[in-house]
Amino acid sequence: MPDDVAACAAVANGWIDQTEWLARVHSHEMVVGFVEDGMKNRTIWVAGDPIDGYLSFNPETNQVGALFCRKTGAGLGKALMDKAKENVNYLWLTTHVPNINAQRFYAREGFHEVSRFDPEPPETVREIKMEWHA
Repeated sequence: MPDDVAACAAVANGWIDQTEWLARVHSHEMVVGFVEDGMKNRTIWVAGDPIDGYLSFNPETNQVGALFCRKTGAGLGKALMDKAKENVNYLWLTTHVPNINAQRFYAREGFHEVSRFDPEPPETVREIKMEWHA
């Protein structure tokens, strides 16, 4: 999967660049580094060939650390989330307060909001913690 680092980072960077309410606080290269580190410490599932989406999962904490899809409404996010739900009874994640589309998707997937909080700097957009229970 190390060969997938650049493609996954491109999906994440594309989302950041296209999201008006989210200021870029990490360079494109830093995002590549985050993805690379994630691949060393987490389970990563990808969708598409070439890669159109990915989900980063921490099996030690049951956290969905990232879910990015180049296309929405194509079932990629659902397929990746279904994979994350296999063999677990609990997942948690965070999403940004302005990201209404993500919140709707997670609610359809059975997640519910448990708290809101201010992120650690340099991030600036308030976040929501959501949980799913089987």
